[in-house]
Amino acid sequence: MSDSSGPQMSNSGPVGRRAVVRLDGARVGELVEIGDRATHFTYDGAWLERPDAVPVSLTMPLRADPFDASGLHPFFENLLPEGWLLQLSTAKLKIPPDDAFGLLLATCGDCVGAVEIVAAEP
Repeated sequence: MSDSSGPQMSNSGPVGRRAVVRLDGARVGELVEIGDRATHFTYDGAWLERPDAVPVSLTMPLRADPFDASGLHPFFENLLPEGWLLQLSTAKLKIPPDDAFGLLLATCGDCVGAVEIVAAEP
């Protein structure tokens, strides 16, 4: 019997925060923080089975295997504010400027475009 009281582990380290990725309101996958700052994004099986499924980005084609990145995958990184807006956002939201995953969770629930990223239910 496994002990579920400690942090979950992956091949790369402990699993941290999780985010649900939606496209036009439909859940398409999950973005997971691994270890110190690495992440992986995995499409949901139900999304992959849909005949009308499309990728969230051309850089992340539909597939069952996760997309691993040190930090955020460039597609997700490009959803974040930059320059003066980054400074304003991190100050107002009290998020460290180097916490890209936290900033993504705080600002991308209502991004410009079809993609939404919200914290996953625990």
